[in-house]
Amino acid sequence: MISKETLFALSLFPYLGFLWFISRSPQIPRLGLYGFYGTLVFVTVTIPAGIYAKVAYGEALANIDWLHGGAEVFLTLSNILLVLGFSKAVQELRNR
Repeated sequence: MISKETLFALSLFPYLGFLWFISRSPQIPRLGLYGFYGTLVFVTVTIPAGIYAKVAYGEALANIDWLHGGAEVFLTLSNILLVLGFSKAVQELRNR
């Protein structure tokens, strides 16, 4: 059986492929694209935060509120960028 850590690491490759293809599309709103890249930043921040939580506290990241919340800020910002970017794109299409 594959571990959740291995599955998590392997899931980065399809997401990187997704980012590569979507960044070449002229139809994707720039702000939305930044949101998708922000998700990658969230993952990049979460991995060392999870390691620190395990080493410093002997706990999973989800059990260390201040550290978990700090990492989740990046996901929240990514989601905001996605919503704003695609919302603007929808409004522009409606105004045509």
